[in-house]
Amino acid sequence: MTATDSYVRVCALGDLAEDTPQRVEIDGVPVSVVRTAGDVFAINDICSHANVSLSEGEVEDCQIECWLHGSSFDLRTGKPSGLPATRPVPVYPVKIVGDDVLVSVTQES
Repeated sequence: MTATDSYVRVCALGDLAEDTPQRVEIDGVPVSVVRTAGDVFAINDICSHANVSLSEGEVEDCQIECWLHGSSFDLRTGKPSGLPATRPVPVYPVKIVGDDVLVSVTQES
């Protein structure tokens, strides 16, 4: 991964399969990168309820579901859509430069 300002290249756009989360780590921060609905999103990979990897869950309607207890989080805002999770998870800005996917974990959106 290479840094550009506060953004880090995490993968090529072509490496992201539609609706399939990909886990990356940026400066020690676990991030799930998801290509869905014509866009690319980056969300903290740890469920705020159960401390498990969200990238192992499923993506549907711009939400990622935690595989353990079924809470879903909006990929745009990080807000949970239902119990048992009540706290949002951080989401991070994404830039697409050519075929490179860049994410910044130093600024949450």
